[in-house]
Amino acid sequence: MDTNKMRHFLTTEDWTRPELQALLDAADDLRRQPVNDQLRGKTIALMFLNPSLRTRSSFEIGAFQLGAHAVVLEPGKAAWGIEFERGVVMDGDAEEHIAEVAGVLSRYCDAIALRAFPLFKDWSHDRQDPVIRALAEYASVPVINMETIVHPCQELALMRTIQDHLGAPDGRKFVLTWTWHPRPLNTAVANSALLIATKFGMDVTLLVPDDAYLLDEHFMDAAHYQAESSGGRFNITHNIEKAYTDADFVYAKSWGALPFYGRPEEEAQLRAPYRHFMVDGAKMALTRNARFSHCLPLRRNVKASDEVMDADYCVAIDEAENRLHVQKALMTALLNNQEQGEGTD
Repeated sequence: MDTNKMRHFLTTEDWTRPELQALLDAADDLRRQPVNDQLRGKTIALMFLNPSLRTRSSFEIGAFQLGAHAVVLEPGKAAWGIEFERGVVMDGDAEEHIAEVAGVLSRYCDAIALRAFPLFKDWSHDRQDPVIRALAEYASVPVINMETIVHPCQELALMRTIQDHLGAPDGRKFVLTWTWHPRPLNTAVANSALLIATKFGMDVTLLVPDDAYLLDEHFMDAAHYQAESSGGRFNITHNIEKAYTDADFVYAKSWGALPFYGRPEEEAQLRAPYRHFMVDGAKMALTRNARFSHCLPLRRNVKASDEVMDADYCVAIDEAENRLHVQKALMTALLNNQEQGEGTD
C-alpha cells in the first residue's frame, strides 16, 4: 500500500464536503449494484469492544458483497484484552498492547475498524478519543471508526437518507432533539449528527431541555464554524414548539449531561422531569411534513411513540439500510486507496 496516500476515517472533520459527497454518491451506485468484486482478496479486521447489531452486520455483509473477508474480533472475550495507554505496567487484565495488536493486524489485513465506547468515568480523558487514536498511531493500514465519541459511519448513512428523501440538504431545517432515556448514554451520535448536518449547509436546531445537555464545546464550536462555512445555520433552543415548527427532518437521540459525566445517580435527578421530550405525533404535526429518523436501537414510547415509529414519515429503517451502502463505499475507497472528491470546503 502507498502509505503517502493512506487515510483513516476517524471523524468527518478530517474530510471535506466534496470528499464525503463522493462517498455518498458511490453508496448510491452500490445500492443499485450491490454485489461485485471490487475488493476481491482484501481483508478487514472488525474489533468490537462494545455490542453491535447494525454495525457488525452491515460491515460483515458489505465486505462479503464486495468480495472481501471480514474478521470479527472481540478483545476481552474471544480475543486477548488490549491495553491502549502508553507507559502502563501491564500487570492487570490486558494481555496485549495496541502497538503489537495494530502491528500484527496491519500485516494481516488491508484495514482495521474499531468500536470502543467511552468509559463514562472522566470526560476530560474520554473526549480525547484515546483508544481509536492509539490504534491509528500504530496501524500501517487505514483505520475506520465504528463508534467512539463520534459515529462517522452513522453520519454518512444519515446524510444519504436525508438526500434520498429531501434532495439537496442546503437550507433545509434539521432538528436534533434530545430525548429521555432510563440511563445516560454516549453523546457520539448527537455529536455526529451536528457535524454532518452543519457541514452540508442545513439550518440546524439543537433542542435540549437544559443547558447541561449541550454537547462538548469542541462539537458545538465545530457546528458553529461549519454552519458559517457552508452557508447553513446553527441554533440552540429549549422550546419544543419553536424547534419543531417548520422542520424538514427530525432526528432524535438520548445522551447524558456532560457536567454529570460518570455520576449517573445525580444525572438521573436532572433528567427525571423531561420525559415529555419524547417524539410524538403532536410534535411532528408542527413540522413541514418532516421525515423522522433515529440511529437505532430505539425504545418505543420512551424516545419516540408507536405512532411516530409506524408512520410513513419514519425513515429509521432506510437509514439503517444505508449503513450497508455507505460503509461499502467507504471500504472501497480506503482499501483500494482511492482519493475521494476534489477541492476543499
